[in-house]
Amino acid sequence: MAINKVVKTALKALSYTDIDVEKNYILKRNLVNITHRRYFKPFYKIWDHEIYLKDHKIPIRIFSPECSGDYPILLFFHGGGWVTGNIESYSKVCTDMARLTNHIVISVDYRLAPEYPFPAALEDCYEVARVLHLNRHLFNTDNKKITVIGDSAGGNLAAAVSLMARDKGEFKVERQILIYPSTYNDHSDRSPFPSIHDNGKDYLLTSKRICDYINLYISNEDDRKNPYFAPLLSADFTKQPDTLIITAEFDPLRDEGEEYGRKLREAGNRVDIYRIRDGLHGFFALPPRFPQVQLCYEIINRFICEANQ
Repeated sequence: MAINKVVKTALKALSYTDIDVEKNYILKRNLVNITHRRYFKPFYKIWDHEIYLKDHKIPIRIFSPECSGDYPILLFFHGGGWVTGNIESYSKVCTDMARLTNHIVISVDYRLAPEYPFPAALEDCYEVARVLHLNRHLFNTDNKKITVIGDSAGGNLAAAVSLMARDKGEFKVERQILIYPSTYNDHSDRSPFPSIHDNGKDYLLTSKRICDYINLYISNEDDRKNPYFAPLLSADFTKQPDTLIITAEFDPLRDEGEEYGRKLREAGNRVDIYRIRDGLHGFFALPPRFPQVQLCYEIINRFICEANQ
């Protein structure tokens, strides 16, 4: 169903109440936590675990089907601009994901900026991926049954993990699913992508808010040039996983996500790119009854099935 004039007017009004994330990120974080309380699903096992990295622990939450079996794994990195979100706020999403894909879902509670700026979140996500790929006994699966997946900032982290895995050579990511990922370093009026200019004011996620999140995420200005920070800046797109990129029609991040897919494809990788019609940034967290979410899972399941053939 297309976005009608009434809905567009409401979205525009909500977008102009945008808070200053740089100054009020704690308020924003608390709002996310309050409105996304822990969700329990009786037909799924949910338990918490920790991965050790240097001087700290990385919490993870595992969502597993009740019946025993050899289930493949979705390693999930949540969105929230690297500043908000956690395994609590995404528990409902992960429960739905496990049910609708028939996978074990492992959600990573990576460190958040600005307390822990780049590359802290990436280091946490990479370490969990490394441990998972190199220790088959953890879930009795092999690395060819592991798919990294993330939405928004989590899509950025998934792409960066895949690039880093290739560069370090410790393990190989077989598949990645990037849902409206952030892949570039400039979301201001100077951005080369039309979606920033067309969708950056009236569709909830504004270009200003993206800039605020990035300013909180970076350690210094040099980070903006780092391909692990902005994967679209990579000088080498070869030897990347089979990739599914899903974007949203009215998302300011739409064009940079699709451009990343084209760069991967031009480098010889297998890439599927889908744009969800009438979709807004963040739709993946909506209940599965929404048509955009239903379509998204249809695309994800088809991709996973074809990749395993």
